[in-house]
Parts: sequence; C-alpha cells; structure tokens
Amino acid sequence: MNRRLTMKDQLSDVLSYILYFRNKECKYLSDLAKFLELKSIMRNNLLTTFFQPIIDLENGSIFGYEALNRPPSSRSFASTEKFYDYIGKTNQVFLFDLLCRNQAISKFYESVHDKAWCNERFLFINIHPQVLMDSDYKSGETTKLLRELDIPPKQVIFEITEKQAVTDYVLFEKVLSHYRSQGFRIAVDDAGSGFNSLKAIVHLKPEILKLDRSLIHNITQSNEQQKMTKLLLDFAIESGTKIVAEGIEQQEDLNYLRELGIHYGQGYKLGRPSELITS
Repeated sequence: MNRRLTMKDQLSDVLSYILYFRNKECKYLSDLAKFLELKSIMRNNLLTTFFQPIIDLENGSIFGYEALNRPPSSRSFASTEKFYDYIGKTNQVFLFDLLCRNQAISKFYESVHDKAWCNERFLFINIHPQVLMDSDYKSGETTKLLRELDIPPKQVIFEITEKQAVTDYVLFEKVLSHYRSQGFRIAVDDAGSGFNSLKAIVHLKPEILKLDRSLIHNITQSNEQQKMTKLLLDFAIESGTKIVAEGIEQQEDLNYLRELGIHYGQGYKLGRPSELITS
C-alpha cells in the first residue's frame, strides 16, 4: 500500500538527488581535468623518452632498444599505466601515437647517430593497432622522418600492443604487409598473456614475439609458466620467429631462459631505461 510522501521523505529524496548529481558532475570535471592535462602534455611536448636495452642472451651483446615515452608527474594520473589507459578512451590516440613515434625516432637519432655501431642496433617502437587502421593515418610520415635522419626502416621494429584487440585480422595483415614491404619488422607484445595475443601470433606472423612479464617473473618456480614458454619457443623456432623475454629481474630466471634457448631478454636485471644510449 502506497503512502503519501511526508515532507521529510521529499527532502531526503531531494538531498539524494543533489548528492547523485554532484558525484556525476565530479566525474565530468575529473575527466575534463584529465583531458586538459593530456592536451597540455601533447601541446608542450612534455614527454620524456627512455630507452631500455634488449640483450642477446647467447652472447650478451645489445640487440636493440625499446623506446618508452613517459609523462610528467601529475595529479590527474596516478601512474604511467593509468595515463595510457586514459588515452585509449579518448579521440587523441592517433595524434598521441604520432607524437610518441616521432619523438622516439628523433631521440634515438640524437643518441646514436655519431656512434660507430649506430646501424647495428634496432629500435622498438610501440604502436597502437587502432592507429595503423585509422583512415586518416599517413603511412609515409614515419618513412619521411627516417629518411631525413638517415635511419633505414629495417632498423625499426613496430611493437604492436594489445591494449585494444585487433578485430579484423585480414585487413590488419594487409596493413602490416605494406610496412614490411618498406623494410619495417613487426613484433607482437604481451605474448602469452591472453587469447587475443595468441590470435595475433597466429594471424600476424610477427618477426619477433615479446613474452609478457607474467610468464617470465619467477619462471623457475612455476611449471605452468615453463610449459607455456617452451610451447611459444617451439612455435617461434618452427615459424622462424625470434623471442624476447620481458621483465627479467632475477638471476635465476635469466639463467633458466638462457639454458632454454630464448633469443633475447629485457628487464632490470639486464639494463634499466635511460634517456641516453651510451653503448
């Protein structure tokens, strides 16, 4: 049986709505603050580029470097991961990715162009799948910058991240074939971390697989991690693909991966990210 609302009930409902509206408004204001912070970072080029070495586990030489673009400390973003997660939800992915790519290439050139071994090291650049599929993407822009800096495309490896899964593999394969024809190589990141990464391995036929750190950390203590890593290594050997093990932080893990025959490694145990490439 319905009863008539008392003045107290009505007041309570109004207060509840005010609280609801205020919380909703706070979410909008919070998102606006994040967006403005992102645009400021892009407009003023406030990213810092670090390079982390990727090591040949057989002989200990440096195979290449992964470019890591990091934002400045900010109240809007508690961590770099949250910063990149937010970008994926905006309409700024294309422009931000272009900024990161151009900065990574330019900083790499500044660090290595006067060194005798500059043409012997590869540059890994993270690229969001959404960007390569964007109809506004100008495919020759990266090639033009490389030409200006006298860096051959064969020295650059596009690292396809899986933050957003590829949905049309047939079309994406055609896009990657275009880049391969120019000399670029393809790496799939986060291999072994989920179903999407396994689909990417099968369909995209990358030259390099980067094993997710969840497979590598404490691998000597987990039979499941060892079995999956061996499975991916066998697949890589059969398909002519090389493997990079990410997140190597302990000597025991490094020893195990070397004995297993993993081609390359990356992680704090082998080298921390640095703004300057010295060797």
